[in-house]
Amino acid sequence: MRRGLSHCRWKVLLKVGVCMGKIEKGIKCSVSSCEKSAIRSIAAGKVTTAGLKIDTERRAYLCKDHYKEFKKATKKDRTLEKWRHQGVR
Repeated sequence: MRRGLSHCRWKVLLKVGVCMGKIEKGIKCSVSSCEKSAIRSIAAGKVTTAGLKIDTERRAYLCKDHYKEFKKATKKDRTLEKWRHQGVR
């Protein structure tokens, strides 16, 4: 399958080292009292329902440790959603 020009441009930007998003620019973790670099960006509503205290309203940027904590807290919900959508086929 042939991809368009935009895919080629993306590869070139990655090789050149142009930063596209906030994570690549080095944004810090959004959890209160954490100063580590973020690796993931997640909707703030999902993060607060998982029980993490964040400082932002729209997007939450999580470091590796807090992302792992977020995944553990939401594992049951993600499993139930997956089961719910399996019967739709």
